[in-house]
Amino acid sequence: MADNSNVALPLSISAGIHIGVIIILAIGIDFTHKPEPVQQVSAPAVKAVMVDQQKVANQVEKLKQEKRDAERRERERQAELERKAQEAKQAREREQAQLKKLAEERKQQEIETQKANDAAKAAQLKQQQEKEKAQKAEAERKQKEQERKLAEDAAQKAAEKRKVEEAAAAKAEADRKQKEAEAKAKAEAEAKAKAEAKAKADAEAKAKAEAKAKADAEAKARAQQEQEMADALAAEQAALSQTMNKQMQTEVGKYTAMIKSTIQRNLVVDESMRGKTCTVAVRLANDGFVISSQAQGGDPNVCRAAKAAILKAGKLPVSPDPAVYNLMKEINLIVEPTFN
Repeated sequence: MADNSNVALPLSISAGIHIGVIIILAIGIDFTHKPEPVQQVSAPAVKAVMVDQQKVANQVEKLKQEKRDAERRERERQAELERKAQEAKQAREREQAQLKKLAEERKQQEIETQKANDAAKAAQLKQQQEKEKAQKAEAERKQKEQERKLAEDAAQKAAEKRKVEEAAAAKAEADRKQKEAEAKAKAEAEAKAKAEAKAKADAEAKAKAEAKAKADAEAKARAQQEQEMADALAAEQAALSQTMNKQMQTEVGKYTAMIKSTIQRNLVVDESMRGKTCTVAVRLANDGFVISSQAQGGDPNVCRAAKAAILKAGKLPVSPDPAVYNLMKEINLIVEPTFN
């Protein structure tokens, strides 16, 4: 019994010490310092303590391993958390980059949309301008066509009038020739009668004297008639010449007005030209092409504008009648700007 009591006490002490060591190791207390000396016990107790210390060492190593495993897992958990945090950061950065890209694309799309709208407006404006230009060109074409028709009508009327006057002149010439033939026939008849009267003169002196007196009277009358016919012919020629001159002057006036109208259509005016004029000498080819134009005097601005208008026209109206053209191939024009 005494031996059992002696063994039980050291075992209880050893067990308590082991339990304390395990608790201390569990909470991480360092055991590097030397343990305080323990009262010596008997040999059996020491042997039991050594056995238990091996268990304690094993237990301590197990706890250390568990601690290392726990630390390793904690490190892995921290690494996983950092990895996830990094991935989340990268995801946020990618999302922000995507949002930034979407914003830039939306901004670019807005810019392109604005450009497209601007281009559409510009195209619409250009289309409107081209439409207005076409309408203006059509109006000018119609105006020129109307002027051309008026000029053709006037030229046709003038040609018809000239034909009538030429027919009248031809009729007058035919009448004149007929009268001359009649006068000649009459003169021949009278000469024949005079010859017959002379043949009878020897036989009838009195008849001869009477025939002579009659012949003298008839000769005087014939001379007077011939003079009247010559005067009438001269009067007809003068009237015909006057008519033709008047007609040519009318043609010259008409084409002069048409030339001035053409220059006025192409004349660019401003208020500084109001009431001012310029005299321009123009040489024309037989088809109306402007060979040259030279300012003869007047306002410099009006002269420059007039020469520019003539150059822009290129061709000016001319009469197909050579006689009228000869009067107008070198013409001086007084250009005076008109204002609406």
